Amino acid sequence: MPIGQEDTESPCIDLGNRIISCKKCPRLVLYRQSVSISAKRYPGQEFWRKPVPGYGDVKGRLLIVGMAPAASGGNRTGRVFTGDKSAQFLVSALFKSGFCNQPTSEARDDGLRYLDAYVTAAVKCVPPDNKPTLAELDNCLPYLKEEISCMPNLKAILVLGRFAFESIVRIFCSMGYNVSRSSFQNRSFLDVGNVRIFMSFHPSPRNVNTGKLSEDSFMQTLLGIREYLKKTQ
Repeated sequence: MPIGQEDTESPCIDLGNRIISCKKCPRLVLYRQSVSISAKRYPGQEFWRKPVPGYGDVKGRLLIVGMAPAASGGNRTGRVFTGDKSAQFLVSALFKSGFCNQPTSEARDDGLRYLDAYVTAAVKCVPPDNKPTLAELDNCLPYLKEEISCMPNLKAILVLGRFAFESIVRIFCSMGYNVSRSSFQNRSFLDVGNVRIFMSFHPSPRNVNTGKLSEDSFMQTLLGIREYLKKTQ
């Protein structure tokens, strides 16, 4: 299972398989396999219950980073931001802004293709209470760093929430950039080298239902990314 959609010549073709077979975090291994998901809601479906690699165009210029797979989303379907309400919000907005070919993300075989974008999460396994530990993040960050290295045309990163932002900052600090004192702020951005990091609240049901993140606000962020990418061509 390559991390890209079609780039079978990628030197990173085995990264997805290495992520899927990872068992570095005993707590996450146990939880992803045992977390309760109502089978009645998904009759006849075999749940994934393994680490979830990123998905998209590794030759793209935009990297989108979330926190971790959701129990009824990625941990069920096997694809990041697929099959849950966060995915509905995110992919609908990405479609409207031209970063994917359809407005829905329901299953690995639904035909979704990201355009000029690659989507992943800082932690590849669903965590209890939606809270990965620092040690678990440490185990996963090398995978995220390798995903970044697989994107030779990377120009922009969209971080969805503070956790994703801090994960990306840690990676850039490990690469020698002095960004350790940078802070997360919704609809702000940070330039690091030749990459601009855009910040948004995570499109979780809690953030969307409370109005903390609106569709209009998120669309403005995506359109800002689109304008930035036009200028960097």
